[in-house]
Amino acid sequence: NIITIYFFVKEIGEMTKLSDMPNIGKQLEKQLKEVGVETSEQLIELGSKETFLRLRSTDSSACLNRLYALEGAIRNIRWHYLSQDIKDELKSFYLSLDSIK
Repeated sequence: NIITIYFFVKEIGEMTKLSDMPNIGKQLEKQLKEVGVETSEQLIELGSKETFLRLRSTDSSACLNRLYALEGAIRNIRWHYLSQDIKDELKSFYLSLDSIK
């Protein structure tokens, strides 16, 4: 929701370079830019699921860990520290994509 996004943006501050975010290396930054996500603010606004769908449209090998990485980046934490509830929600979303094919 918008309030949550506001707090994440406030916490991250002026960070705009994607690779400055946790979990986002140079390769993932390049892939994000290829699908129109140029800044950390854009990633936060889109959310991990929408961003993942964009990545998956150009890279069918995009895996669950990449979805976790995006969510962790948005929350400004390493993906390993996502709560189990969030991981479960993201895993359900990820698995639902296979049933859409």
